[in-house]
Amino acid sequence: MLAIYKKELRSYFTGPVGYIFAGIYLAISALICCFTTLKGLTYDTRNFFFYMVFALAILIPLLTMRIFSEEKKQKTEQLLLTAPVSLFGMVLGKFLAAFTVFLSCALVSCINFFPLYSIAIEERAASDLPDTIVGPVTGEILGRLLGIILIGAAFIALGVFVSSLTESQLAAAVITITLIVANLALGLLSSYIPIYAVRVAIDWICLFTRFSNFSYGLFDFSALLFYISICGLFLFGTVRVYDKRRWG
Repeated sequence: MLAIYKKELRSYFTGPVGYIFAGIYLAISALICCFTTLKGLTYDTRNFFFYMVFALAILIPLLTMRIFSEEKKQKTEQLLLTAPVSLFGMVLGKFLAAFTVFLSCALVSCINFFPLYSIAIEERAASDLPDTIVGPVTGEILGRLLGIILIGAAFIALGVFVSSLTESQLAAAVITITLIVANLALGLLSSYIPIYAVRVAIDWICLFTRFSNFSYGLFDFSALLFYISICGLFLFGTVRVYDKRRWG
């Protein structure tokens, strides 16, 4: 698994995909932070993370569309199937490589919040009450960051599964975007559905509704288990796809 992880991670930066993803991610996060916090003269970062969830619907497929589709297109899929590693190890290695790239960008994007702390320090220095609490709440930022990382991991697992179903990178990207956007839209529209049972069912399967507690800076252990389970479900589905292909 480690060899596949290193190979996949290296491939992101020997080609353009890793640089394109990192550049677009950091640019979009900076713009969203500028318009939701700095321009709005607020320390509340809730809107920043809210919009970043929807940005991930477009960004994550850039990472995942090539994971297995490229192997099929280049006819190297059989090398994976005959490699001295379990199918789960192969799938997990590819997933972790994509997740590492995403996680690195998510952590680096935290520099967007540095100006907020600088402004807070200046305001406290200029205030007649220097002990007054001014500035962003670090605990809330960390909670929301954890939520973004978890929902990003779930999106990546979904993208890995979709990529295993087709040899077209474009098709993999479009299908992944469609599924993610549909899931997020259901979460936003569920409150308008009059039937309670349907509303509860939608809220249970929707990835965005589980993000709500994190958006308030709260740690939700049940949501953590939910996102881990979603990742496991799609990774298991990918293993089954290749298990069937190996023996089919």
